[in-house]
Amino acid sequence: MEMVHSIKPLLAILTSLVAAFLILFTGERHPNLRDFWSIAASVIKFAIVLSMLPIVLSGKMIEFTLFQIWPHVFLQFRVDAFGMIFALLASGLWIAVSFYSIGYMRGLKEHAQTRFFFCFAIAIFSAVGVAMSGNLVTLYLFYEVLTVSTFPLVAHKETPEAIKAGRKYLAYLLTGGCFALFSIGWTYYLTGSVDFAPGGFLAGHGTANQLRLLFLTFMIGFGSKAAIMPLHEWLPSAMIAPTPVSALLHAVAVVKAGVFCCLRVILYVFGPKLLSDLNLWIILAYVVSFTIIVANLLAIAQDHLKRRLAFSTINNLSIIILGAALLSPEAIKGSMLHIAFHGFMKITLFLCAGAIYVKTHKEYISDMNGIGRQMPFTMAAFTIGAIGLTGIPPICGFISKWYLCVGAMETKHIIFLVVLLASAILDAVYFFPVIINAFFKSPQTSNPGNHISEAPAFVVVPLVITAIFSVVFCIFPDAFTHFFKIASIATQNIMGVH
Repeated sequence: MEMVHSIKPLLAILTSLVAAFLILFTGERHPNLRDFWSIAASVIKFAIVLSMLPIVLSGKMIEFTLFQIWPHVFLQFRVDAFGMIFALLASGLWIAVSFYSIGYMRGLKEHAQTRFFFCFAIAIFSAVGVAMSGNLVTLYLFYEVLTVSTFPLVAHKETPEAIKAGRKYLAYLLTGGCFALFSIGWTYYLTGSVDFAPGGFLAGHGTANQLRLLFLTFMIGFGSKAAIMPLHEWLPSAMIAPTPVSALLHAVAVVKAGVFCCLRVILYVFGPKLLSDLNLWIILAYVVSFTIIVANLLAIAQDHLKRRLAFSTINNLSIIILGAALLSPEAIKGSMLHIAFHGFMKITLFLCAGAIYVKTHKEYISDMNGIGRQMPFTMAAFTIGAIGLTGIPPICGFISKWYLCVGAMETKHIIFLVVLLASAILDAVYFFPVIINAFFKSPQTSNPGNHISEAPAFVVVPLVITAIFSVVFCIFPDAFTHFFKIASIATQNIMGVH
């Protein structure tokens, strides 16, 4: 592939780092200016990322090298088609979450807002750094900064429960980081390289058993952040955090960084041919299939809305990894599309949960009967996100799940098609009652509650916009960000089709 050298990847990454320190220096003395830095940086960051899109669509990669760390190891940024998907998602949704966070934090008069926005900006800095990393070492550095920077967000409330959840979060993810670091070192020992290559670069290095063990340690390392069972328990516990943080965890940065890194290892370190020769793909496919079904069954049992959404996220993360593990072109394409489309649908659902809490302080589904009459825009957006995750058109989840199902049929292992269809049915089982109760049941309180009373505009407008985009990307999958074409280019590169 032709390489274009440009400083743009570094500028895109540093934008939110600069904003983070401007937020810190502005502080509580000038809250309007502090919040302006978040919004301005999010718009500038997305604009820089978007300016690189035409080069990627032309089949080229963008590269920028800072310095050499070790022989053949550089702190290097490289924007390829797969990285562009994650970079567009993270930078684009940061705009929506920035506006939403301002409305949410001010609406609830939350404490430590400067710390909150500072850590939020560092997290987006790290997420886009992961997306644009040119090798495993650069990726690992940003991966770990992302873990550390989101700990204060998870523990933001500073209650004993929040501190416990934050410690659990660190325990799982830092332990996973140790496994990832070990795996990266072993990869360098075997190959003398850590640079990503479409289709992988490990073939011909090490024994079969060494490579099987290496794949296991990689999946433990990055799979902890992707919440593959049994490495998932930190994720439901982290729901103690404010809703904008939950949206960050589930749709924009943390767990998406986990699945992104898993796919980097599967498709750009090992590669489809090596995983097929070692029969590792089938083992991973069964592990994540187990996670898909069990997570959905656990979601059904949750009355707390955000915990139900958390188990839904665990399910969808494993659906993404399953698509990559199947190693068929259509499944890989569906997996990459689901990274982006799930981001828009899931952030819509979490923003809706936050809007309900801001307005009513309700967190439990059993308390939300009739809330659709009180908050029609919020619950209409929730409905769009929910039916999209179920895979029903005209929401973008239908597109990505269609390609995942086609890819499952390509492998001629029908069990994985059954898993995907069963997952969609279970999605409906735990999402549809929320919608039905909200719109068709009477409120349980003595007050009629039929008057329209939405959360503040800063809270409602972002969730309406993400819901609209969830529909637009189904009808026009190549609109604006060209997710479909980018995923097609990435898949062709991985499979060696030109």
